[in-house]
Amino acid sequence: MTPDQYCQDKAAASGSSFYYSFRALKPEVRKGITAFYALCRELDDVVDECSDPQVARIKLAWWRTEIGRLYESQPEHPVTQALLPVTHSRNIPREWLEEIVDGMEMDLDQQRYPDYKALLLYCHRAAGVVGQVAAEIFGYSNRQTLKYAHELGLAFQLTNIIRDVGEDARRGRIYLPLEELEQFGVKPAEILNRQHSERFAQLMQFQHERAVQHYERALAWLPQEDRKAQRAGLAMAAIYRALLEEIRRDGFHVLDGKTSLTPLRKLWLAWKAMTFA
Repeated sequence: MTPDQYCQDKAAASGSSFYYSFRALKPEVRKGITAFYALCRELDDVVDECSDPQVARIKLAWWRTEIGRLYESQPEHPVTQALLPVTHSRNIPREWLEEIVDGMEMDLDQQRYPDYKALLLYCHRAAGVVGQVAAEIFGYSNRQTLKYAHELGLAFQLTNIIRDVGEDARRGRIYLPLEELEQFGVKPAEILNRQHSERFAQLMQFQHERAVQHYERALAWLPQEDRKAQRAGLAMAAIYRALLEEIRRDGFHVLDGKTSLTPLRKLWLAWKAMTFA
């Protein structure tokens, strides 16, 4: 199996909205973004699938070393081998990839966030920087596009947090800021025990409104001349915003279930967004 095929299989197996957004890209761009997405999946899987935090730390340390080998043009893993041409042809600082590993390590160190400022650092590392790397791979002519990409990454992460409240609770994690739980009268134990209430729905409506603001700021940052190059990101934004609205229409019942869009709807949303970018 070639490194590119390994990354393709990794991306396809996830069923993610990102995969649907890559399909219409030019082959070289699609290869690059698929390799980067596969790297993100590998890092994310370390945290989600390792029950022993110490083992997870060792694996993340290995990936940090592997990123170093990537930038020395000596990668060992199929994902970093596939990513090598991208790091040569695009301006992707090594520090950005290392920040993504920092974000994964935060999942091992922190299961609660006292306030939104603390959560924002996590979102920056786990998603904002991811958006910037993706923007570099897609290409741009106006550096303002990097601000759009970072803001869009934050919006995606906030959407994921809303969608996955119940799933995260089963792992003992609460990403919703504790300060805001207190503001709406929701106790952490209610989330860990997956007890839906009107107070919880109001808390989630607050989270929803903030995520929408991030989407709107992101789109406002995107220069007209870069819309076509960044159309894959716009396709992802269409899918994620549709998911966010579906969760809202469902009354934020995210503690005992997980809202998702059908593959056909994702394809349609991605096609529509990329066609009219």
